[in-house]
Amino acid sequence: MRETSQGVTVVALLADPDAPTEIAQHLARILPARLTDKSGRGRRFDVEVVSEPFTAGTEDLSTLMRRIMDRRRAENWDIVVALTDLPLHSHGHKLVVDLSHEDGLALLSLPPLGGLRLRTRAGQAVEETVLSLASQRATRTEGPRRPQLLGRFVSRFAPIHRGPIGEEEAADLRYVVSGPRGYLRVLGGMVRANEPWRLVAGLSKALAAALATGVIASVNSTIWSLAVALTTPRLVIAMVGSVTLMIGWLIVDAHLWHRSTDASPEERKRTSLYNASTVMTVGIGVLVCYGGLIVINLVWALFILNDSVFASTARTPLHAAAYWKLSWFVASIATVGGALGSGFESDEAIRAAAFSKREQERRDRLHDDHG
Repeated sequence: MRETSQGVTVVALLADPDAPTEIAQHLARILPARLTDKSGRGRRFDVEVVSEPFTAGTEDLSTLMRRIMDRRRAENWDIVVALTDLPLHSHGHKLVVDLSHEDGLALLSLPPLGGLRLRTRAGQAVEETVLSLASQRATRTEGPRRPQLLGRFVSRFAPIHRGPIGEEEAADLRYVVSGPRGYLRVLGGMVRANEPWRLVAGLSKALAAALATGVIASVNSTIWSLAVALTTPRLVIAMVGSVTLMIGWLIVDAHLWHRSTDASPEERKRTSLYNASTVMTVGIGVLVCYGGLIVINLVWALFILNDSVFASTARTPLHAAAYWKLSWFVASIATVGGALGSGFESDEAIRAAAFSKREQERRDRLHDDHG
């Protein structure tokens, strides 16, 4: 092995493309020093990144672990940690990490780490995983040992806990999340993997329709009168209604809602998780668009409106509150126009904007299987 010949433990981060690869590249810059400091015994680590879609076509843990094992043997790495942004499941639980100390490999699913501070959490998870695997390798000559538990990993990332392992599985240590907190953590991670802010750039036709609607509504005297007469609760209702309409329209029109033909309880839970992440992803994207429309409408109103004309029509002076209420109300109207304009977007364009590459591949595979 390279470790004995060169005195260096070679750690490979096998990462799915996009976000997992970006995280792996970040970790490759900081992990060697941290691993060397914490491992002791004068051991040095060389961390390299390999970006490839190792999860393509499957979510089966046994298949994924076998693929990782084959790559490790082919490249003669000492330790390999695989990172994916797919949510993986095991025995009714949501997988965080699988470790095989015997084979020197691990599989880490990023969504259970949550949507916030992902790089930091992923760094801590990979660090403790590598140290656990390296410790087992260093003591292999002493005879069989029980897998080293990731105590700090669990305490930092509750509600993570040890999970069951089948007799035929390659892993000897597994951590999973469960319960409401675990569900919310995975959901946040899935939404982050989808990068909902990309939806803004992906809905060019819808945004064009929304902007055109807003420009026209901003110079309509009837809209002026309505806007200044509306109370804050009514403006909130108009906002919620328009945003909900936009979210529903995008999901229905682009066929984003996931339907499973499997009636098992586990599959129903998985389906609800994917649909919840879809609603949240699209919802965040639409809210970002809505906020942008308010700003654009406000700037447009400041540029185009005339104080005396507005006052004579709306029977109220054009003060700061009037500008704000008009921009807010027009944003709701423009969002409805954007929902109609989204009908000109292709389903593929909306899916590409709403989902990560891995999620698109998963949905395409399911469509082909049931199509």
